[in-house]
Amino acid sequence: MRLGKVTLLFFLFFLTAKTTNMFDKSFSELEKQKKFCEPPNPAIRKAMDALIHNGCQVHFGRWLIEGSPYVILFDIGSAAWNLDRWKGDLWDTCNIGLPFHDREANDSLILGSLIAWFFKELTDHLGDKPNVISHFHEWQAGPGLILSRSRKIPMATVFTTHATLLGRYLCAGNTDFYNNLDKFNIDKEAGERQIYHRYCLERAAVHCAHVFTTVSQITAVEANHMLHRKPDVVTPNGLNVKKFSAMHEFQNLHSTNKAQIQEFIRGHFYGHLDFNLDKTLIFFIAGRYEFSNKGADIFLESLSRLNYLLRVHRNDVTVVVFFIMPAKTNNFNVESLKGQAVRKQLWDTAHAVKEKFGKKLYDALLKGQIPDLNNILDRDDFTIMKRAIYATQRHSLPPVTTHNMLDDSADPILSNIRRVGLFNSRNDRVKVVFHPEFLSSTSPLLPMDYEDFVRGCNLGVFPSYYEPWGYTPGECTVMGIPSVTTNLSGFGCFMEEHVSDPAAYGIYIVDRRFRSAEESCNQLTQFMFSFCQQSRRQRIIQRNRTERLSDLLDWRYLGRFYIHARHLALSRAFPDKFKMDPMAPLKTEGFRYPRPYSVPPSPSASIHSTPHHSDVEDDDDEPYDEDEEAERDRMNIKSPFVLNAVPEGKKQQPGESRN
Repeated sequence: MRLGKVTLLFFLFFLTAKTTNMFDKSFSELEKQKKFCEPPNPAIRKAMDALIHNGCQVHFGRWLIEGSPYVILFDIGSAAWNLDRWKGDLWDTCNIGLPFHDREANDSLILGSLIAWFFKELTDHLGDKPNVISHFHEWQAGPGLILSRSRKIPMATVFTTHATLLGRYLCAGNTDFYNNLDKFNIDKEAGERQIYHRYCLERAAVHCAHVFTTVSQITAVEANHMLHRKPDVVTPNGLNVKKFSAMHEFQNLHSTNKAQIQEFIRGHFYGHLDFNLDKTLIFFIAGRYEFSNKGADIFLESLSRLNYLLRVHRNDVTVVVFFIMPAKTNNFNVESLKGQAVRKQLWDTAHAVKEKFGKKLYDALLKGQIPDLNNILDRDDFTIMKRAIYATQRHSLPPVTTHNMLDDSADPILSNIRRVGLFNSRNDRVKVVFHPEFLSSTSPLLPMDYEDFVRGCNLGVFPSYYEPWGYTPGECTVMGIPSVTTNLSGFGCFMEEHVSDPAAYGIYIVDRRFRSAEESCNQLTQFMFSFCQQSRRQRIIQRNRTERLSDLLDWRYLGRFYIHARHLALSRAFPDKFKMDPMAPLKTEGFRYPRPYSVPPSPSASIHSTPHHSDVEDDDDEPYDEDEEAERDRMNIKSPFVLNAVPEGKKQQPGESRN
């Protein structure tokens, strides 16, 4: 069965605030660059015209992202006058009512009604060939699926939930979620949070779809309890992995970007820069500002304990930790801006003195003289340097945040920093920088894009309690940066299943499912302390091993799960035309065990693969042998193409779909 020959495939997303901005930008670029185009299939044009002739605005073009896929844009504002009628249709169809004040739910109904209308016109014009597959993501796209099935539109449907709606709410409320999955009164919990209508839309979409998928095993278990349907397929999230043609290139990028982060550190900690940057490790956490769900709570507690261990053991390593989480601010912190200005002024002063020194040295050497280094700088030069030193005097501690917070007294991260006492004092071996907005190369403070920043760090820490997949540790992996994740994240479960010893490959998995919060916190502390004790050579070897796991996360391989889901949907929607054994395993041909692409050279035979020495290397450091590493991969890394079933022992829930 070849999908490209026999089907038209549509992906249906609801636009969140972030994707709406992306589409708005893309829409304006479409107009500017004339990227609107005619649909490749005349039936799509006729279906669009049917909506346009009834007053709805519909546009077809290419989305200006990687791959330039075709995109159909529905202007829901042009169809908002139909909302009351469509609310009545939804009630008549499935007895779900939407309150007038929930704008997001109302917008999702307008979009869903337009989608169902579009697909009705499209399938009427297409007839039997080609068949249509529509893939709906998240509860906001659910109304389109519900209405399409209720109107018996002849197409195959797939619904993917990346995180159940109620699960996200419950975890944000600090409940013991995973140990009480079978004890929640779902209707009561949704009603108390005033999201019962949204939950009903999500659950109805799940049961209406021919094929239901989730992104991870942990979310599959959750969906089985929250939505009362066992997922048919688990479709892990992948990444577009780009390999470097030159050996050691990703290691060189790490060194270059780390140097740029160190420049920020020099400015931020001016006056208190009494630690060696060559022996400084950079940790970070990034993502939505969900303090408990993203694990920022136990991360801060673990940093406090790590600070104590480093001080007690008199370790000369310093850890600078970045919190990259957007919060409400009104501007940059004046002290942070001043720090970068002082750093630049010092750089300019040093550069001017260096130029003058170099010219005098050059002139002396031309005359065949070795200059008196005590006299090569005059009094003015010493005065300039003394002024520069006085400019670095600081009577306050370096700030823990780079911005002025609107409500810093109630901010969870700042409140916990005060509680654990990480104030960037001279005695602290752990320094904290809270950057409450996403990174940008145009920032006056830290002018780096997120990808470059990640490449410059030593360790990403993401001890999430609720993380259906976890793109952040995945992005670290494909960039060759070790990371900390948990066995409650989809990524962590995926790595536990496919890598025998994840820690050896730079994937540290904290147990947050079967241990108490105190035990998980101690485990995270130990992971970070052990990482701090590694030599530079050991960190280089570990980064190479981490990078080699990127093949497991490549869409070229993980995309097969989506293909399987579409085949299954076709076989259920059109059983007379498409035959398929739902239990047939995916083909595993084509998977290649990763080879050591970026082997660091032997220190006795070549220079270091990164230009700067972070610390002294020991002769008895772990050796690196390419053949041994390849054999390690064959033994430890498993093929990612086995369809995962929901763990046994779960009873079928009342009303669970079997379609």
